[in-house]
Amino acid sequence: MQIANPIYDVVFKYLMDDSKIAKLMISSIIDEDIEKLTFLPQEFISDIDGTQKSKNAKIRRSGTDSLTVYRLDFSAKIKTGDGYKNVIIGLQKAKFPTDIMRFRKYLGQQFLNQENVQKIKIGNRVRKTGLPIISIYFLGHKLDHTTASAIKVSRQYRDLITNQIIETKEAFIESLTLDSYIIQIPYLTDKRRTELEILLSVFDQRNPADREHHILNIRENEFPEKYRPIIRKLQKAILDNDIKKKMELEDGIIDELEDLEREIGDLEQKLDTSEQEKEPLKIELENLRKTLKN
Repeated sequence: MQIANPIYDVVFKYLMDDSKIAKLMISSIIDEDIEKLTFLPQEFISDIDGTQKSKNAKIRRSGTDSLTVYRLDFSAKIKTGDGYKNVIIGLQKAKFPTDIMRFRKYLGQQFLNQENVQKIKIGNRVRKTGLPIISIYFLGHKLDHTTASAIKVSRQYRDLITNQIIETKEAFIESLTLDSYIIQIPYLTDKRRTELEILLSVFDQRNPADREHHILNIRENEFPEKYRPIIRKLQKAILDNDIKKKMELEDGIIDELEDLEREIGDLEQKLDTSEQEKEPLKIELENLRKTLKN
């Protein structure tokens, strides 16, 4: 079977706009029973627009924050052994290693958002506290030292004196720290040891059906029935001409961004090794960085 490649922002958005699929995808990754999932206002989305054709025009017009990082925010009600908990879930998909600072900026905005609060009883008083935040990152690049395709970074309370694990949760700690999940798309393999690996295999880039990698080959019979809606949704995306057009535009934009990244890398190397006057190189480098940033 052939599916549209969900590594593309336009396809990923098409997939995750379906609330049932978003709920299924996120609950499978965090391994939690999500009772209710609600889309939050999306401030940072990829804006693929081909109205300007000159070199770097699309980059200067839209800015790279919304082109190299795709972000979706949700509020979720999660079922626990003790009842329910409400959390904010931030899902981000990035193309370049340099996107790390954008992740930090978006995370800071989540902590600052006055809407991300809840009222709970602390002692004998009802107080406002921040909702716990869960971050999920889909990376189109490799981390430096870890080859695991799916990583969970979880918090643990520990008594530093006795070294014992503290099981009870505190609103103060929960509102200031977070759990994270990282998916390294380049490290997805043909191993299908768990249902999560089966699900994530829709992002496996090693079996393209076309030269542009717009379409991927998958084995439908490997997917449990509960994941079939994801497959069918990605199969439908192939027939959408608007999606096809935006995938081509996204290719062009990413090519331009990669060229800028390479130019910056070359200039940084020249600055490290050149014995000549470095001021012109510094000016050129700063201009390229501004182009990439803005």
